[in-house]
Amino acid sequence: MRILLTTLFSGLMALSSLAQSANMQAVQIYTDDQLLDLIKENKHLSQVVLDECQLVQDIEARANKANMPSYQFLWGDMLAFGVCVKKDIPLGLHYMNLAADQGLSEGLEQLGRYYHIGKFMQVDIDKAIVYLKTAASLNNLKAQMRLASLYEQGYGSPLDYPALYSQLHNSLTDDKKTHKKISQLLAQLATKMPPQVIEDAKRRSYTN
Repeated sequence: MRILLTTLFSGLMALSSLAQSANMQAVQIYTDDQLLDLIKENKHLSQVVLDECQLVQDIEARANKANMPSYQFLWGDMLAFGVCVKKDIPLGLHYMNLAADQGLSEGLEQLGRYYHIGKFMQVDIDKAIVYLKTAASLNNLKAQMRLASLYEQGYGSPLDYPALYSQLHNSLTDDKKTHKKISQLLAQLATKMPPQVIEDAKRRSYTN
C-alpha cells in the first residue's frame, strides 16, 4: 500500500511538473507588429508583467543581438522602470536611443516627451523639439500634438509651423476627445500664420 501511494504521489508530481512546463511554454514571443501595437497603446510593460516575466531573455536577445528597434524600445523601458529586471536608467535610455536612431517613432516621441517634462533627465526643450519633430514627420500623432502645444507656448521656430499644421490637418483618429484636441491645436496654430500659408499647408504633405 505504501509503495502504491508513493508511486501515485510521484506520478502526480510528474504531471504537475509537466503542467507547469506547458504553462511556461504557452507564452509566445511577440511578433514585431504585436509589440508595436502594444507600444502604441502603452501596454507593452503591463503585457510583460502579465506574462509573468517569462520572456525577459528573449526580449533582451532581440534588443541586444537582433537589434530590433521595437525590442530595443521595450528593453529600454523595462530597464528604465525596473520591470522584471534590475532598474538601470542610463542603460535603459541607451536602448531607447538605439531604437530612436533606427527611426522608431515611438522611441523618438518618448525621448522627446522625457526631455520636455524632465523624466529621468533635466528639462531641455530644444532637444525635446528635435525628437518630437522627427517623430511628427513619421506620423506619430502624440508627437504632433505635444509639438503643437510647445509651439503655442512660444517655443520652436515659426518656420516649422506650416509643416506641423499640415501633419495635424491630415491626421486620422476615431477618438472624439483626440479629434477635438486636434481641432483646438489647429485653431491655435492658425493664429500664428497668414491665411495663405494655412491654405498652402492644408494642400501640402510634410510627412514621410
